[in-house]
Amino acid sequence: MHLAKVVGNVVSTQKDPNLVGCKLLIIKKINENGEYEKYSSQSTAIAVDSVGAGIGETVIVTTGSTARYVYGDKLAPLDMTIVGIVDEVQVMA
Repeated sequence: MHLAKVVGNVVSTQKDPNLVGCKLLIIKKINENGEYEKYSSQSTAIAVDSVGAGIGETVIVTTGSTARYVYGDKLAPLDMTIVGIVDEVQVMA
């Protein structure tokens, strides 16, 4: 899992049947200080929202096969799912 900031949304009228009814959001990976990752392999990505996140919110994202299990269908074409909205991040020195 990693932290990300929601920076936009995607509207798609034609998509895989497993994604019908799913909210798609554009996210950008951040570090524990809320700063965008400068050398991330992907500057932005699309994630399926399972928690009702909105633009500007910091979220917890899971990737890979784990992302599919959120919707109970391990054959769904998901690679990234938002599984939490962050209220606060505390970093211990």
